[in-house]
Amino acid sequence: MPLRNTLVIMAKTPSAGRVKTRLAADIGVSEALRFYRHQLVATCCTLANHPGWKLVLSRAPDHDRSPVRVPVDKVIGQGGGGLGVRMQRLFDTCGRGPLIIIGADIPGITPAMIARAFHILKGYDHVFGPAQDGGYWLVGQSRCPRVTKSFDNVRWSSSHALNDTLQNLAGSSVGYVDELNDVDTGVDL
Repeated sequence: MPLRNTLVIMAKTPSAGRVKTRLAADIGVSEALRFYRHQLVATCCTLANHPGWKLVLSRAPDHDRSPVRVPVDKVIGQGGGGLGVRMQRLFDTCGRGPLIIIGADIPGITPAMIARAFHILKGYDHVFGPAQDGGYWLVGQSRCPRVTKSFDNVRWSSSHALNDTLQNLAGSSVGYVDELNDVDTGVDL
Protein backbone atom coordinates (compact mmCIF):
# COMPACT_ATOMS: atom_id res chain seq x y z
CA MET A 1 0.00 0.00 0.00
CA PRO A 2 1.50 3.40 -0.96
CA LEU A 3 2.32 5.89 1.78
CA ARG A 4 -0.04 8.85 2.04
CA ASN A 5 1.25 12.34 1.28
CA THR A 6 1.01 14.85 4.12
CA LEU A 7 0.81 18.60 3.65
CA VAL A 8 1.48 20.65 6.78
CA ILE A 9 0.56 24.33 7.09
CA MET A 10 2.54 26.01 9.85
CA ALA A 11 0.60 28.88 11.42
CA LYS A 12 0.43 31.00 14.50
CA THR A 13 -2.89 31.52 16.19
CA PRO A 14 -4.09 34.87 14.82
CA SER A 15 -3.75 37.51 17.52
CA ALA A 16 -2.89 41.19 17.35
CA GLY A 17 0.78 41.92 17.80
CA ARG A 18 1.84 38.26 17.57
CA VAL A 19 1.48 37.64 13.83
CA LYS A 20 3.04 39.41 10.85
CA THR A 21 4.96 41.91 13.02
CA ARG A 22 7.13 43.16 10.15
CA LEU A 23 4.01 43.68 8.04
CA ALA A 24 2.32 45.42 10.98
CA ALA A 25 5.18 47.91 11.15
CA ASP A 26 4.24 48.99 7.60
CA ILE A 27 0.43 48.78 7.57
CA GLY A 28 -0.62 48.66 11.22
CA VAL A 29 -1.40 45.84 13.64
CA SER A 30 -5.12 45.58 12.82
CA GLU A 31 -4.57 45.39 9.07
CA ALA A 32 -1.74 42.87 9.45
CA LEU A 33 -3.98 40.70 11.64
CA ARG A 34 -6.83 40.99 9.13
CA PHE A 35 -4.52 39.96 6.29
CA TYR A 36 -3.17 37.00 8.26
CA ARG A 37 -6.61 35.70 9.26
CA HIS A 38 -7.85 35.97 5.70
CA GLN A 39 -4.76 34.32 4.23
CA LEU A 40 -4.80 31.44 6.75
CA VAL A 41 -8.43 30.63 5.96
CA ALA A 42 -7.91 31.05 2.21
CA THR A 43 -4.85 28.78 2.21
CA CYS A 44 -6.59 26.04 4.20
CA CYS A 45 -9.75 26.23 2.07
CA THR A 46 -7.76 26.19 -1.17
CA LEU A 47 -5.76 23.11 -0.18
CA ALA A 48 -8.37 21.14 1.81
CA ASN A 49 -10.22 18.02 0.75
CA HIS A 50 -7.72 17.05 -1.91
CA PRO A 51 -7.35 13.34 -2.68
CA GLY A 52 -3.58 13.74 -3.11
CA TRP A 53 -2.76 14.56 0.52
CA LYS A 54 -3.82 14.74 4.13
CA LEU A 55 -3.92 18.38 5.34
CA VAL A 56 -2.47 19.10 8.80
CA LEU A 57 -2.47 22.46 10.57
CA SER A 58 0.52 22.84 12.88
CA ARG A 59 -0.18 25.81 15.09
CA ALA A 60 1.61 27.82 17.73
CA PRO A 61 1.37 28.29 20.57
CA ASP A 62 0.77 24.66 21.51
CA HIS A 63 -1.34 25.52 24.54
CA ASP A 64 -3.95 27.33 22.42
CA ARG A 65 -7.20 25.38 22.58
CA SER A 66 -9.39 27.80 20.62
CA PRO A 67 -11.56 26.12 18.00
CA VAL A 68 -10.03 25.72 14.57
CA ARG A 69 -12.40 27.04 11.94
CA VAL A 70 -10.57 25.85 8.87
CA PRO A 71 -11.06 22.61 6.93
CA VAL A 72 -8.10 20.43 7.93
CA ASP A 73 -7.75 16.73 8.67
CA LYS A 74 -5.74 17.21 11.85
CA VAL A 75 -4.43 19.96 14.15
CA ILE A 76 -1.14 19.56 16.00
CA GLY A 77 1.15 21.83 18.01
CA GLN A 78 4.50 23.00 16.70
CA GLY A 79 6.40 22.52 19.96
CA GLY A 80 9.19 24.75 21.20
CA GLY A 81 12.37 26.01 19.60
CA GLY A 82 13.26 28.08 16.58
CA LEU A 83 11.78 27.65 13.12
CA GLY A 84 14.28 25.00 12.03
CA VAL A 85 13.72 22.94 15.17
CA ARG A 86 9.96 23.08 14.73
CA MET A 87 10.11 22.13 11.04
CA GLN A 88 12.54 19.29 11.71
CA ARG A 89 10.18 18.00 14.41
CA LEU A 90 7.39 17.82 11.82
CA PHE A 91 9.58 15.79 9.44
CA ASP A 92 10.62 13.52 12.32
CA THR A 93 7.17 12.87 13.81
CA CYS A 94 4.35 13.32 11.27
CA GLY A 95 3.63 9.78 10.20
CA ARG A 96 5.39 8.16 7.29
CA GLY A 97 5.71 8.99 3.63
CA PRO A 98 6.28 12.22 1.72
CA LEU A 99 5.72 15.41 3.71
CA ILE A 100 5.60 19.03 2.58
CA ILE A 101 5.57 22.09 4.84
CA ILE A 102 4.31 25.52 3.86
CA GLY A 103 3.40 28.69 5.71
CA ALA A 104 0.01 30.37 5.93
CA ASP A 105 1.07 33.63 4.26
CA ILE A 106 1.59 32.71 0.60
CA PRO A 107 -0.95 34.30 -1.75
CA GLY A 108 -1.16 32.58 -5.10
CA ILE A 109 -0.60 29.03 -3.89
CA THR A 110 -2.65 26.45 -5.78
CA PRO A 111 -3.43 22.75 -5.38
CA ALA A 112 -1.63 22.15 -8.70
CA MET A 113 1.62 23.52 -7.23
CA ILE A 114 1.35 21.23 -4.22
CA ALA A 115 0.49 18.24 -6.42
CA ARG A 116 3.56 19.03 -8.57
CA ALA A 117 5.76 19.18 -5.45
CA PHE A 118 4.52 15.76 -4.30
CA HIS A 119 5.12 14.42 -7.81
CA ILE A 120 8.70 15.70 -7.67
CA LEU A 121 9.21 13.80 -4.40
CA LYS A 122 8.63 10.55 -6.29
CA GLY A 123 12.02 11.05 -7.93
CA TYR A 124 13.90 13.34 -5.54
CA ASP A 125 14.79 13.33 -1.84
CA HIS A 126 13.74 16.97 -1.34
CA VAL A 127 11.66 19.65 -2.98
CA PHE A 128 11.71 23.43 -2.51
CA GLY A 129 9.54 26.30 -3.60
CA PRO A 130 12.05 29.16 -3.79
CA ALA A 131 11.22 32.76 -2.95
CA GLN A 132 12.73 35.87 -4.53
CA ASP A 133 14.21 36.94 -1.20
CA GLY A 134 16.55 33.91 -1.05
CA GLY A 135 14.31 31.86 1.22
CA TYR A 136 11.61 29.37 0.36
CA TRP A 137 7.85 29.07 0.73
CA LEU A 138 7.74 25.27 0.48
CA VAL A 139 10.02 22.52 1.73
CA GLY A 140 9.41 18.80 1.36
CA GLN A 141 11.07 15.47 1.92
CA SER A 142 10.32 12.05 0.51
CA ARG A 143 11.49 10.67 3.89
CA CYS A 144 12.37 7.43 2.15
CA PRO A 145 14.65 5.74 2.97
CA ARG A 146 15.22 8.19 5.85
CA VAL A 147 14.43 11.62 7.26
CA THR A 148 17.20 14.13 6.59
CA LYS A 149 18.31 16.70 9.16
CA SER A 150 17.91 19.81 7.02
CA PHE A 151 17.90 22.94 9.14
CA ASP A 152 21.15 23.24 11.11
CA ASN A 153 22.83 26.67 10.91
CA VAL A 154 20.21 28.19 8.60
CA ARG A 155 20.10 31.98 8.66
CA TRP A 156 16.33 32.40 8.73
CA SER A 157 14.64 35.52 7.37
CA SER A 158 17.68 36.26 5.24
CA SER A 159 18.77 35.94 1.63
CA HIS A 160 20.84 32.90 2.70
CA ALA A 161 18.04 30.64 3.99
CA LEU A 162 17.69 28.43 0.89
CA ASN A 163 21.43 28.13 0.25
CA ASP A 164 22.11 27.35 3.93
CA THR A 165 19.48 24.61 3.85
CA LEU A 166 20.86 23.17 0.61
CA GLN A 167 24.32 22.93 2.20
CA ASN A 168 22.80 20.61 4.80
CA LEU A 169 21.52 18.35 2.01
CA ALA A 170 24.83 17.58 0.29
CA GLY A 171 24.53 14.22 -1.46
CA SER A 172 20.73 14.38 -1.65
CA SER A 173 18.70 14.98 -4.78
CA VAL A 174 16.71 18.23 -4.88
CA GLY A 175 13.85 19.35 -7.12
CA TYR A 176 12.08 22.70 -7.37
CA VAL A 177 8.59 24.06 -7.96
CA ASP A 178 7.36 27.55 -8.81
CA GLU A 179 8.88 30.63 -7.22
CA LEU A 180 6.39 32.41 -4.96
CA ASN A 181 6.73 34.90 -2.17
CA ASP A 182 5.30 35.02 1.29
CA VAL A 183 4.11 38.34 2.68
CA ASP A 184 6.48 39.76 5.29
CA THR A 185 6.30 43.51 4.64
CA GLY A 186 4.04 46.14 3.14
CA VAL A 187 6.09 46.01 -0.07
CA ASP A 188 5.42 42.25 -0.32
CA LEU A 189 1.71 42.88 0.16
